[in-house]
Amino acid sequence: MDYENFTVTQNDKVALVSINRPEKVNALHLKAWEELKLLFEALAHTEEVRVIILSGEGKHFCAGIDLKLLASIQSFNQIGDEGRKREKLRNLILQLQASVSTIERCSKPVLAAIHQGCIGAGVDIISACDLRYCTEDAYFSIKEIDMGMVADLGTLQRLPKLIAPAKVVEMAFTGNKVIGLEAMNIGLVNQVFPDKATMMAEVEEIAMSIAAKSPLSIRGTKEMLRYSRDHSVPDALNYVSTWNAAMLLSNDLNESFKSTEEKRVPKFED
Repeated sequence: MDYENFTVTQNDKVALVSINRPEKVNALHLKAWEELKLLFEALAHTEEVRVIILSGEGKHFCAGIDLKLLASIQSFNQIGDEGRKREKLRNLILQLQASVSTIERCSKPVLAAIHQGCIGAGVDIISACDLRYCTEDAYFSIKEIDMGMVADLGTLQRLPKLIAPAKVVEMAFTGNKVIGLEAMNIGLVNQVFPDKATMMAEVEEIAMSIAAKSPLSIRGTKEMLRYSRDHSVPDALNYVSTWNAAMLLSNDLNESFKSTEEKRVPKFED
């Protein structure tokens, strides 16, 4: 896969995706947001990919939205009709939201590997990932408040489901940085590593271990976790009963039993 603003490589069953605008500290302009959506949609339908690692090239993981994109919304003032002007702006916000939501909806687990700055829309992106890891020098900032705007791509909606809501409120009102070990202590990241090289090696090992599991079960587990977050316990239990009624009697279940009896590593279809 060839993209202007991302690099995509594959190691066995793991796709390594990296934001590749280092000259712009990985700030995302409109083309990059469009590619982000296309990229994750493609990976979701690539059978030989079972797990995705998302990282960033250069100095920072992601500096958020490219300021030129924000500045471009001033052009909407040229639209004379207020209703149509607001409709166009809303559609742009929905378009960017959809790019982030594609990460969450991707059927494959997405592991974020974060170094240095994860700012503004960068926090939106990692909030949509399934697992998060960072370096000791990584920092997280809901920077929109310092730009005179409300974060609108998912941070305020997803982050309170991941960490203590009061901490989200503090981050959102102050724009203050949460750094490395504090991010782990509040549950924002799973683990902290001394440097990027160590982090990438360790996160890839974690991804490989997930990729060795039943892909059908991993996809189902991600679906159940996402559904349960947004629904009541009875609704989620009902959904998983229907899911397993459809998926449980699979070759993967038989392979698990057979490999245990034969004392070998199971081999699952993609």
